[in-house]
Order: sequence, then C-alpha cells, then structure tokens
Amino acid sequence: MQITEATFVPCTQDLHDPSWKFARATVPRLEGHVLKLMDEAGNCGLGYAHAIPAISTHGAGAQASLALLAPTLVGRRFDTIAATMNELDVTLAFNPTVKAAIDMALHDLLARRLGVATSVLLGGRLRERIAQARILAIKTPAEMAAKAAQLAGEGYTQLKLKLSGDTALDVKRIAEVRAAAGAGVRLTLDPNQSYNAKQMMAAFAKMEDFGIVLIEQPVPASDWEGLALLTRTLPVAIEADETARTVEDVFRIATDRVADVVNLKITKLGGICRFMEAVRICEAANIVCRVGAAFGPALLQAAGVQVASVLKALPFACELSEHQHLRDDPFTALPVEHGEIAVPMGPGCGVTYAAR
Repeated sequence: MQITEATFVPCTQDLHDPSWKFARATVPRLEGHVLKLMDEAGNCGLGYAHAIPAISTHGAGAQASLALLAPTLVGRRFDTIAATMNELDVTLAFNPTVKAAIDMALHDLLARRLGVATSVLLGGRLRERIAQARILAIKTPAEMAAKAAQLAGEGYTQLKLKLSGDTALDVKRIAEVRAAAGAGVRLTLDPNQSYNAKQMMAAFAKMEDFGIVLIEQPVPASDWEGLALLTRTLPVAIEADETARTVEDVFRIATDRVADVVNLKITKLGGICRFMEAVRICEAANIVCRVGAAFGPALLQAAGVQVASVLKALPFACELSEHQHLRDDPFTALPVEHGEIAVPMGPGCGVTYAAR
C-alpha cells in the first residue's frame, strides 16, 4: 500500500454571483488545487486545497506548500494516515488547508483501495442523509429576501444570513428574510466577527422576535471573553468558528464553555484526523458540533458529508451545499434534494473527476 505518484493541479471556479460578499471580503472566484495520490494498483485518492485569502491562504500560497509536501508522500504507505499527518505538522508549520488536502486524499485513497466509503474508516455512518443550510451573502434586505424565498422554495429548511455589523441594516435584513422565507425556516446569523459583545447583546434585543436559533462568531476571533459572555447571556445558541481554528482551541472552548456550538471544518482544522479529534472533544463535553461551510467543489463537500455522517448528533443543518453556486465543477455531481444530501454509497468520498 504505497503511494507511487503525488501530483496537484489548479482548480479555479467562478461564482455564479461574482458580487458574493461577507463581512471581511468579496469572493468572486476560488483558486484552489486538487491533489491526486496514486498507488501501485492504479487507485487514485483526491483532496482539495482550499484557498481564499481572507480565510485560509491564496492560490500561490497553497501551490507552494503543495510543492514542498507532495514529493515527500511518494513511497509512503497510505494506511498510516495519522503518522503521516503528525510528521507533516512537524515539516511545515500552519497551512492547515494544504494539510487538509493531503489528509483527504489519503483517506480517499485508502477507502478506494479497500472498496469502502470514507465513513467506514471513521467507524461507519450513523445517518444516510445530511440536512443542509444555505448562506445568504450580504446584499440589500430586498435582495437577501428574494434569495431566501428561492432557497426555501427549493426545500432548504435552514438559512444563514451574513451580517455586516450595522445593527439597523442587519435587523432589516433579518426581518425581510423572515417574511420571505416563512415561519417554518430556521434562521441563523453570521456576523463574521463584525460586532463586539455589548453591541451584539443590544442588537439581539431587536433581532430575537424573528426566531433566530443560532449566532455564529459574532465577535472577533481573539475575543474569547466576549464570546463566553454572549454564551452565558443570550437565550440563543452561540457558535465558535474563527475562534476554533485548532484542536487546542476546541479543547479550550469545551473546557471553559466559551460557546454552545463549535463550527468544524476539515479545511480549517487541517484534515479529517484533526476534525475527528475535535469531534471527540466536543462530544465528551456535550458541546454541539456543526459542519460548517468551506467553499470548494463537490469533492470537498463530499468529504464533509462523509465525516458528518458519523457524528452522534446534528441538531443544526450543515453547510455542505455551497458548491451549488460555483461554476465549472470538475467532479461528478453531489446533488442536493429537498435541502438534503444523501451520503454517497460508493468507495472513497463518493465523487470522482467528471468525464470531459
């Protein structure tokens, strides 16, 4: 079980909406990379290096890191994933999105060699379908409401509103989205660190009548005390995202009860191995896990679906359907039906390069 070849290629995708915006950046396109690992039997494992400058790294940064690490994989056994990832953590500091691509590809290759789904390597799936939430980018209240009505009509039962930190305008956004989506759709908020704790407390007093179920990372990532204050004070689930960048961060959040929910992403944590370490910490501490959005093609989302399928509880919808608003996806389809993704049954993550 040796890796005989490790190569990577660019994977650039435009968004259907080039004005897609959140509080820290506008994202007109993605410039990621696909890593391909081959074994001596001709099996191919795939991973995706996520690259958004405001979130992870830029395309050239991902490319440089892959150029450093990919050659070191050739000749290695691929059934010793944990050992390989531990060594890569020593070889190159930081760069979790690149390490995530390698980890994904190792899991995908091993699962394909064994003829099983990636979820089997993680203990086996506990559910066959994963409910999805869709994200509403920052726009005018009327534009966000129109998109909310469209997505609710497609069967999504949870929507997440990106907010800007302008309380009056954010409240208007929420009000119009609620009216457009209807009472049956759960609403979550993501200010992307654009409020401080006291501002968020005052703002929520004007927002709570619209049936908000969760607020994701309202305060700056470094403001642990502010996040903990909101968790103790507000009558709504508070979620850590940017504050939960590492397994060590997740341990601190659980130990000090800084948040009610932790937003976990394969790309953010550096791969499936680290993702599952964070899951076990949360589950032991009775902290809710949620698989959050990391923009990328069907390959990245399929890996997320595999790991989501093994979690003990998913009280909130995951965000693994954002590939729906990307163009030129080079992978086979990962369809969303009635707001849910069926966990792929095939070997590995369940998607492959599409025939072109």
